[in-house]
Amino acid sequence: MYKLYYSPGACSLATHVLLLELGQQVELINKNAVSDFAALNPLGAVPVLVDGDKVLREGAALVLYLLGKHTNSLLAAEGVAREQAIENLMLANASVHPAYSKLFFLSAHISDAASLATGLQAAAQSINQLWRVIDGRLGQQPYLGGAQPSPADLLLTVYASWGEYFPVAITLGSNVERMIASVRAWPTFVQAVAAEQAQVSFQQALAAELAEAAAL
Repeated sequence: MYKLYYSPGACSLATHVLLLELGQQVELINKNAVSDFAALNPLGAVPVLVDGDKVLREGAALVLYLLGKHTNSLLAAEGVAREQAIENLMLANASVHPAYSKLFFLSAHISDAASLATGLQAAAQSINQLWRVIDGRLGQQPYLGGAQPSPADLLLTVYASWGEYFPVAITLGSNVERMIASVRAWPTFVQAVAAEQAQVSFQQALAAELAEAAAL
């Protein structure tokens, strides 16, 4: 069984969904419940996947590792289709993900309200440009990989929700919205979100009980 260290709503959700799509059992571990998480990943980021004696990090690398290990239809075995799927994966992980990360970075490091607003708007413009490119690619096909979903579609669906945390206008485009709605409707996506939310709710309830007991 795999162990997946995650944070609710983070890019680790894509790894969780992928494991379920591949029919794999997974033990979920919230990184915030691990006192020595830095020992697993000094960068403090999720996902971190443990497979036996292997500790694997970085979202795109985990996707390729899992798709290379398990039979699937998400990544072509060879040829142009495989090359395009990997390019799309890098577009999501190396371009869209960092663009959204700027929003989190600015919010964490700029205290002046006016400067923060200016920075967030500039970051949002870059994000919107990326979505316009992706929306154009989805104009003639349901997924970036064509008729079948690809790993990039899954990653992009997770990233798209992050804009809700910031006071900026992010426009996905009608084709992107259609693709995202399709991915969010996957039974495995619904299952993964529910499992993560349930675990967080349990941990919050347990923490409340412990705090109450300590106060007695």
